[in-house]
Amino acid sequence: MPNDYFQFQQFRVEQIACAMKVSTDACLLGAAADLTGATRLLDIGTGTGLLALMAAQRHPTIEIEAVEIDAAAAAQAAANVAASQWASRIAVQAISLADYAATRPAACSHIICNPPFFRQSLRSPDAARTTARHEANDTLSFEALAAFAAAFLLPAGLLTVLLPPPEMLAFEGVANAVGLFPATRLVVRHRPGSRPLRHITGFRREPAMLHETELTIRTAENEPEYSAAFRALLAGFYLAL
Repeated sequence: MPNDYFQFQQFRVEQIACAMKVSTDACLLGAAADLTGATRLLDIGTGTGLLALMAAQRHPTIEIEAVEIDAAAAAQAAANVAASQWASRIAVQAISLADYAATRPAACSHIICNPPFFRQSLRSPDAARTTARHEANDTLSFEALAAFAAAFLLPAGLLTVLLPPPEMLAFEGVANAVGLFPATRLVVRHRPGSRPLRHITGFRREPAMLHETELTIRTAENEPEYSAAFRALLAGFYLAL
C-alpha cells in the first residue's frame, strides 16, 4: 500500500503525519470488536483515526470520541474524520488520557484501544514511533488504561484491547486488580497451527466464563491467500480480498 494513505471501501486514511501506519492488527481490532448495544465509544490512542472510522461504519448511531496525545497524529485523524461520511458522529481531541480523564467525561458503553506494547524490546530511534509502540510512564501505561476503563465504563460496558499474548497476560493482571475481567478472546494466528500473534480481548466488570475463538490470517494450503474467516471479517473494509 502507499505509505502516505490507505484506501478502504468507504473511507480513506491519510497517514503521512502518523508514526504508526494502518496495520493488519488495527484492521482486525476495528472489525472484530463487539459493538453490541454500543451508544458511546471512546477510541484511546486513535492515531490515524482508523478504529473510530471503522466503528462509525459498522454502527449507524454510535457516538464516538477519539483521543490522541501526539498533536500531528490527532490533526491527521481529525482530517480523516472530516473527509468521511461520519464526521458528525466522531470527535477527535489532541489530549493525553490523563488530561482527558481530568475533564470528567461522560461514561462510555465501549472503549477500544490498541495500546503500546513491545515493553521489553529495543526502542525506535524515532521518538514518535517509540511513543506509539512502547509503554511509557508519561504517556499510556497498562495501569492508566485499566484505571480509566474501570472509572468511566458503564456498568455493562466493554473494554476491547489488542496485544501480543505475553503483554495481554500482563494487562489482564492489571485489569483484574481494578475489577475488569476477560469475557471474550479472539486468538489471531498467521496460519493454522502457528503460534498466536495477537489476542483481542473484551473486558467486563463481572467475572464470567471466557469465550475464546480463533482466526487465522492466511490459509495453510497457499500462504499468500487470506483465509475465509479473515475475508469475511474484513469484507466491508478492504478494497480487494
